[in-house]
Amino acid sequence: MASIDKQTEDPRTGEGTDGDSKAITEAALFEAFGGIRGMVETTVPGLVFVLIYTINRDIHIAAIAALSLSVLLGIARLAPKDTLKHAFSGVFGVAFGAVFAMMSGDAKNFYLPGMLYTLGLAVAYIATAIAGVPLLGLILGPVFKENLSWRKRNPGRLRAYTKASWAWGLILLAKSAILFPLYWWGDATQLGWVKVALGIPPMLLSVYLTWIFLSKAPPPINVIAEMEAEEEAKKAAAAS
Repeated sequence: MASIDKQTEDPRTGEGTDGDSKAITEAALFEAFGGIRGMVETTVPGLVFVLIYTINRDIHIAAIAALSLSVLLGIARLAPKDTLKHAFSGVFGVAFGAVFAMMSGDAKNFYLPGMLYTLGLAVAYIATAIAGVPLLGLILGPVFKENLSWRKRNPGRLRAYTKASWAWGLILLAKSAILFPLYWWGDATQLGWVKVALGIPPMLLSVYLTWIFLSKAPPPINVIAEMEAEEEAKKAAAAS
């Protein structure tokens, strides 16, 4: 995997190879979204819950098993000194679902917090894209070290972030449109298996489309490097 610190010679002019831009984009996306491992970690606890519940119909055992696995996966993330964000982002969602399911006595409620989060995220992606401040740009700007420079100084990247945010929003809306009818009218096992099946493919499609849009966009403006260069220039001027 390419390092996200690798930059083209002049990110403001776009000099450098197309391969450099694609490699930087790929690495940044994997860092931001946790990679394949992160996708698996958010899916496996739900798989364990529906599998155990399908076998014994015991909400408490299924919820505790899913939560325990999620905690173990989070701890495993910390072993190689991974980020806390990737280590425990899934734990809290599973914990909310487990507690909600056990307190309500309805196994379908194990999935409800995650479903509501997905729907809210879909609305946020679309609303921010319409407002001209696409959420994906706010998420990835710091990763690319461009912060908010794409808003005024890099219109090509603004367009790319807007397209990508629309893609994420519409894909997550489609996922919600499948899951919520099952929550209302289906049973817990149907909802669980469909939710597991929809865990990774929509995420992969969203990341892939984001990679396509951004790899064709102008390179990011490294505002961190610009600030460091300005500081060096000030120091040099003061010393002369």
